[in-house]
Amino acid sequence: MKLLTENQIQAFKTFISKHDFFFIIGHKEPDGDCISSCLGMAALLKAYKKEYQLLSAGPFKRQEIRRFERSFTSTMTFLTQKERNVTGLIILDCSERSRLGDIDGSFDGLDTFIIDHHKTSVKSADENAIIDPTAPATACLVQMLHEQTAGPLDKTTARTLFFGMATDTGFFRFLTNDSAEVFRTTARLVEAGANPRITYDEITNGKPFNTRKLLGIMLDHAERYCNGKLIVTYETIEDTRKYGTDGRDSDSLYQLLLAIDGVEAVVFVRQETENSCTAGFRSKDKVDVSAIAASFGGGGHKNAAGMSVEGKLNTLIPEICKKFARIL
Repeated sequence: MKLLTENQIQAFKTFISKHDFFFIIGHKEPDGDCISSCLGMAALLKAYKKEYQLLSAGPFKRQEIRRFERSFTSTMTFLTQKERNVTGLIILDCSERSRLGDIDGSFDGLDTFIIDHHKTSVKSADENAIIDPTAPATACLVQMLHEQTAGPLDKTTARTLFFGMATDTGFFRFLTNDSAEVFRTTARLVEAGANPRITYDEITNGKPFNTRKLLGIMLDHAERYCNGKLIVTYETIEDTRKYGTDGRDSDSLYQLLLAIDGVEAVVFVRQETENSCTAGFRSKDKVDVSAIAASFGGGGHKNAAGMSVEGKLNTLIPEICKKFARIL
C-alpha cells in the first residue's frame, strides 16, 4: 500500500477549504467499506467544522451495515444556487456517477472529489481524485486523510474505519506479503479504540436462518468449468422468492468454493429481474477478475469484482465461462 503524497493531501485540503457544505455519497447497494468510508469522511468534515449530508441510494441489504442506515438519506437537502456554488460533492468507494443510484436531487455542476481504491476506477478531467488500487479499502485512504489533515481519530471513528477495513479485506485474509504498511495503519485504529473481536462478531453474527438454507441451494447449483479451475453457481428468481433477500451471505459462499482443491476463480450470478442479472467474481492470486467484469460493464479489484447486466442465466453463464476459458 502506498502512503498519500503531499500533493494528494494538499489537493484535498484545498478542496475542503473552498466549500462550506458537502454531500457525501458512495455507490448503490453499499457494503461495509462504502458505508464506513462515508461515515469516516463525515467525521473528518466535522473536525473541520464543515456542514454535510450523508447520502445513499441503498438498499442496505447486508445485515452487518443495517445499523448505519438511519444515518443516510436518499433525498438531497434543497440548496439555492448561491449555496450550491459553495457546495462540494465527495464520492467514496466509487468513481462513476452511474453507480451512485437513484438520489432525489441533482449533482450537476457540483465541484467533485473522488476517493476510491478500485482498479477499474475512472474520473473525468475536471474531477479531483485520490484513486489508489494498492489500498486495501477506501476506509484506509480516509483514515490517512484524517490523520494527515485533522489529526488523531476518536474511538468511534476508529471503530467505524476498522469495520470498513475488515469487511473489504475478508478480515485481512485477502492481504499479501506486501501489506506491512496496511497492518501499521490498522494498528493505529486499534490503538485509538477499535476492537477486532467485536468487529468480527458484527460482521459474522446475526445471520437469518433462511440465508443458511439459500447457501445450501447455491452450493447445490455449483458446477465446475475450465478443468475444475472455475466454479459457477447461481440464484434464480424462484430462489429469491422462496428465501428472500434478507441478509444474503455470498461472502461465505465464495469462501467455501475457493477452498476447493484446484479452484482459481468463483462466479456467483443472480437473476435479479426477468431480463437482468448481477454477478460477483472472486479469485486467487494471479487471476484478474476485474478485467472480466469490466468486459461486461462492471469492475472492481483484481481478485474481487462485480457487474450488473441485461440478460438471463442460461445465456449469461456460458458467456462468462468463455471469458474465463481464455485465461484459465
